Amino acid sequence: MKKLRYPCFNLVREYNILFIKCFMILLISCITIRLNFSLSSIHFSLKSLPIEGNFSFDELDLKNAARDFGNRYRSHPMTVLHPKSVSDIAVTVKHVWSLGPSSELTVAARGHGHSLQGQAQAHGGIVINMESLKVEEIKVYGGEFPYVDVSGGDLWINVLNETLKYGLAPRSWTDYLHLTVGGTLSNAGVSGQAFRHGPQISNVLKMEIVTGTGEVVNCSEKQNNELFYSVLGGLGQFGIITKARIKLEPAPVMVKWIRVLYSDFTAFTRDQEQLIFAEKAFDYIEGFVIKNRTGLVNNWRLSFNPQDPVQASKFKSDGRTLFCLELAKYFNLEESSEVNQEVEKHLSHLNYIQSTIFQTEVTYIDFLDRVHISEVKLRSKGLWDVPHPWLNLFIPKSKIHNFADTVFGNIVKETSNGPILIYPVNKSKWDERTSVVIPDEDIFYLVAFLASAIPSSNGGEGLEHILSQNKRILEYCEREDLGVKQYLAHYSTQEEWQTHYGPKWEIFKQRKSIYDPLAILAPGQGIFQKSIAFSS
Repeated sequence: MKKLRYPCFNLVREYNILFIKCFMILLISCITIRLNFSLSSIHFSLKSLPIEGNFSFDELDLKNAARDFGNRYRSHPMTVLHPKSVSDIAVTVKHVWSLGPSSELTVAARGHGHSLQGQAQAHGGIVINMESLKVEEIKVYGGEFPYVDVSGGDLWINVLNETLKYGLAPRSWTDYLHLTVGGTLSNAGVSGQAFRHGPQISNVLKMEIVTGTGEVVNCSEKQNNELFYSVLGGLGQFGIITKARIKLEPAPVMVKWIRVLYSDFTAFTRDQEQLIFAEKAFDYIEGFVIKNRTGLVNNWRLSFNPQDPVQASKFKSDGRTLFCLELAKYFNLEESSEVNQEVEKHLSHLNYIQSTIFQTEVTYIDFLDRVHISEVKLRSKGLWDVPHPWLNLFIPKSKIHNFADTVFGNIVKETSNGPILIYPVNKSKWDERTSVVIPDEDIFYLVAFLASAIPSSNGGEGLEHILSQNKRILEYCEREDLGVKQYLAHYSTQEEWQTHYGPKWEIFKQRKSIYDPLAILAPGQGIFQKSIAFSS
């Protein structure tokens, strides 16, 4: 009986295993068929939308939308929308909204792709190529309070070129002009002019926005102002900027561009803080840190003239950490003599190393577009499309010396893999009604570690080393409770975002529930997950 029983048991077990395998194959097939049917259904529904532009499912297009300047994160979208009108964007977002919370489809607006950590990507969703947006031509308006109307997909360099035809220019810039208007206004837009005019978001008069429900809304300080301030610095969470009205000022023709060196950090910061409040001083003030770059001064000779060539040639850094103060004074040709006198007067009050003053004169557009010149050189050497593990921090003035002692003294060993910017800005030039978070002090510093990683390197120029260095810097800031805020921030959890926004978190969350209640927009920021139920 036993001999008969065991073969029978084995046979039943084999039948059960075979049944389970068949069932799993059938289940997976059903899921695949359903998924493919669902994807086909979504593709069909998108292609059926009444738009002037087009949805691209081309693999190359999807690959391009899945990468950015940071060159570290890749999230492939389902499709890329190339809009020709604002209506194209509104119709698309409204369609995704109409699918309701059961759909996982999300939407990301992508400008020039200069994000660092996938912020403009949408995994399995729709990426909108904002540079395809064709609205009215850039329109410049003169008068006592001049302004320009532009598309959210226009590059700032194109805005500059157009406004210069009328002798005008925007007041505030970023260091790199080949970025879209909507992209920088979604963050803040900071450069060496921010001490005087504030960031770019402090120089906006009006915007047209497509909200997370597909509604097209005009907003300004007086019209729909809650949306206006939400979107400025809002990381794309509340709406897509399709048009913007930007303040202008008379544009200069020339720029006197100066660099001086310091070995004393206290003198360096004291002079910077003095200059940002000085009358008729400089129009642009930035600084950067130099470590183990003994040949840098000689490299400057290619573009800058030392005031005293003999003394400059004798200058030795001796391995010290140096701090460069970079200044610019705008002028027109007929003002040259007067401007030279003003520059000399202000320089005479500074405490830089006297043998290290370098200066040159360039056109206004060449000065503003200076980073693009470097980009062209780096592209020719294949050094542009590499990982860029940047770290940008706002640091309270009261903590900047502690930060410098530890970070520049112990953590950062060299600056050969990219510049480290450091300069002060006035809190009074920032509007606290916007979504940006900044330190709670009258003066705070932007410190930007703008490293480029060499993929094949395992040393100080390698990606892992730079990321480890960034981590040590952030851990130090948190451990010492310096009150630092990240700019172009990136966090992994909503709890970290909540800490980042601090007292602003509740209003940030409430604004999200009003303007993008299904969390359709800007999923790459990682702040909200789609279909989260928001409390009002």
